[in-house]
Amino acid sequence: MASQYVPQDIEEKWQVEWEKLGIYQANDLDKKPKYYSLVMFPYPSGDLHMGHMRVYTISDVISRQRRMLGYNVLNPMGWDAFGLPAENAAMSRKKHPEEWTTSNIKFMRDEQLKKLGTSYDWRREVTTCNKDYYHWTQWIILKFFENGLAVRKEAPVNWCPDCHTVLANEQVVDGNCWRHLETRVEQKMMSQWFLKITKYADPLLEDLDKLVGWPERVRVMQQNWIGRSEGAELVFTVENKPNVQIPVFTTRPDTVFGVACMVLAPEHPLVKELTTPECKEAVEKYVDEAAHKTELDRLSTEKSKTGVPIGSHVINPFNGDIVPIWVADYALVNYGTGAVMNVPAHDERDFEFAKKFNLPIKQVVSEDGTKVDEMKEAYTGEGTMVNSGGFDGLTNTEAKKKMTEWASNNNCGKPRTQYRLRDWLISRQRYWGCPIPVIHCEKCGVVTEKEENLPVILPTEGVEITGEGGSPLKRMDDWINVTCHKCGGPAKRETDTMDTFICSSWYFLRYPDALNDKEAFAKEKVNYWMPVDQYIGGIEHAILHLLYARFFTKALRDLGYVNCDEPFTNLLSQGMVTKFSPTSGRIEKMSKSRGNVVGTTDFFKKYGADSARLFTLFAAPPEQELEWNEDGAVGQYRFLGRVWRLVSDLIEAGAISQNDAAPAFDSLPDSGKVALKLVHKTIKAVTKDLQPERYVFNTAIARLMELVNGLNDYLRAVKAVESPQNLSDGEKALLGFASRHLLLLLAPMAPHISEELFQMLPARKGKTGSIHTEAWPSYEEALTVDDEIELVIQVNGKIVNKIPARRGLAKQQAEEIALTDEKVKDKLNGSSVKKVIVVPDKLVNVVI
Repeated sequence: MASQYVPQDIEEKWQVEWEKLGIYQANDLDKKPKYYSLVMFPYPSGDLHMGHMRVYTISDVISRQRRMLGYNVLNPMGWDAFGLPAENAAMSRKKHPEEWTTSNIKFMRDEQLKKLGTSYDWRREVTTCNKDYYHWTQWIILKFFENGLAVRKEAPVNWCPDCHTVLANEQVVDGNCWRHLETRVEQKMMSQWFLKITKYADPLLEDLDKLVGWPERVRVMQQNWIGRSEGAELVFTVENKPNVQIPVFTTRPDTVFGVACMVLAPEHPLVKELTTPECKEAVEKYVDEAAHKTELDRLSTEKSKTGVPIGSHVINPFNGDIVPIWVADYALVNYGTGAVMNVPAHDERDFEFAKKFNLPIKQVVSEDGTKVDEMKEAYTGEGTMVNSGGFDGLTNTEAKKKMTEWASNNNCGKPRTQYRLRDWLISRQRYWGCPIPVIHCEKCGVVTEKEENLPVILPTEGVEITGEGGSPLKRMDDWINVTCHKCGGPAKRETDTMDTFICSSWYFLRYPDALNDKEAFAKEKVNYWMPVDQYIGGIEHAILHLLYARFFTKALRDLGYVNCDEPFTNLLSQGMVTKFSPTSGRIEKMSKSRGNVVGTTDFFKKYGADSARLFTLFAAPPEQELEWNEDGAVGQYRFLGRVWRLVSDLIEAGAISQNDAAPAFDSLPDSGKVALKLVHKTIKAVTKDLQPERYVFNTAIARLMELVNGLNDYLRAVKAVESPQNLSDGEKALLGFASRHLLLLLAPMAPHISEELFQMLPARKGKTGSIHTEAWPSYEEALTVDDEIELVIQVNGKIVNKIPARRGLAKQQAEEIALTDEKVKDKLNGSSVKKVIVVPDKLVNVVI
């Protein structure tokens, strides 16, 4: 047996053995209680660093411990493999995205995730760019088409005229294309494919209350993103055009008497119609400038608001005021009605706008009912109505209701609920994505593909990716030109591909039945495993991915394919890993671009995967940021070396019993009793630390360090290694029990060293099976309680002493100890005692 811990000698050996044994394979429909543990699957970028390894380690510890607790655990892994980065890599490396992606997956799976010692069921591996996966992505989208959840409509997009493609907001740099830095991006109306997520706005919002196992901040982020607003839709009529009406949505109908102007979005269809000849040049120039701004730029609170009048006016239905119409880019055509009423006195943005353009500012809500002639700033609080005709004197809360009722009764408005959430734009003018299964027929229009014709295969032969001229699919005539299956006439395939978020919105439903080539998943299997019991991933996915996954689950439930309402019962959002960046000179998130990554391969070769696992678990609680520290990681390597020496020295000395029998407590000397109690206390503490309500892996490891220290102290005291022949059978049984349970507790966190030492224990001779299929240790409650306590002595509530005392003291005995204590006597100084308060086994308070 090696006297030193050499991880390189054991880790790969056990990884191969575990795979051969198949101990991580989940059993569908098993009678054991199920536990679905899932980590967000990675994009196959080619190389994972230690920052990534944190989330996979956390997930793996949870999965391993749940198996030992007797659960049937599903712990799968796959790859979110479509997306723009693969296209960019294809251009820079002159490789097809499929080749680049496939090679990355092989390296990340075989050289990184497996070498970390993860316990995934690789039989269920899914790769979203494989046709056996995107076949069923397309099938789901067909079902959405059939049920009105997928539609085609016009929407404004960021369009690069050089790339001939739509850009995400993040790809627009100072109004220019990120790839062509001198090319102005245009806001362009295009026909796009959408999913009707807005149909599920209310259940997505209301069911957040069910997600008690999610972090509160994630639920709040989703709530704000959905953004339900209760208000009114008010209708303003254009002056001299009684048939032209402009509806606006407002959450503040109480402020309608203070409207200074009507604002239209630059894309609003009425802008052109209502612009007067004298304003035409300025309006056209402004609309063109707005077309080069992203939505993020237009909504920025840091930039000054802009706008121009269009020359026309509207009539305020409440007071008959004639107010001008302006066009301003802070109004968005796809939010609300594309028009907003500007009320400077009671909105900070509108106040700034009015001050800049010299618009009137009319107070209509007063904090105390007092009118003011000039407002220095917008008042946005509650108050009393003023300057509001027959509504004066009402609270503004009452006025909201009364004014909405008045609008309804006078045919110029109605109550309305508005959402910030918009329909999900899924069209991408890119190649490397899941094809949208529709065709365009000159005679029949848009026709969905037949189910039996799925999957619509993404062509890989003859594809030239240049980044210019739009998607290469548009240049592939043999692929585009098809026959319409309705009329038999000529048709063309849809050349847009799907947003990659589509692929990740249902992958957790595929894992339960990943090898099924007849359907996306069998209902029996998916309903056995779902919902996911523990989902783990970064906070950056708090909104889009998690919201889309919830939407897919609810939609598929309503279509009869799954039973669960929500996909993820519990959510753990781990903190990022940071490190000093030589590029910026600051501690920042670990990233290649910042030059501060720590690679996995070199670290594993030097210190082993178990050391890396322990450091990512020990350095901080899982929800907090973790700063990578090489010394800290090496410290875990040293700790594992101490574990190795402790157990291996006992085995070599013959100081461990040949069986697993637990020692009889009463047969042990006092030092042995203390050691046995320490083992039971550690089992209890680590078990508690690994419960879902806590997941404090750092304190669990600290407990194990304390156990190793305590056992080493005991070994030295009884000279277990130097003189094993002097040990009693009870003491040898104790050392065997302690070693075995130390390894069982360590196993989920450091699986390789635990397995190696476990198999060396004398009691394992002639036995087969892995430590990872053993039962999680149990403890005796009585042995976790110390006989001696620290009794706190107080006088008038102030601590004067702390005294060791026997647990379970009678009240009278505790009083006697306190009253005879010299420090208490000094405090009393002859004063009479009014009463003595005793809290059993905790404190005695003497009141004078």
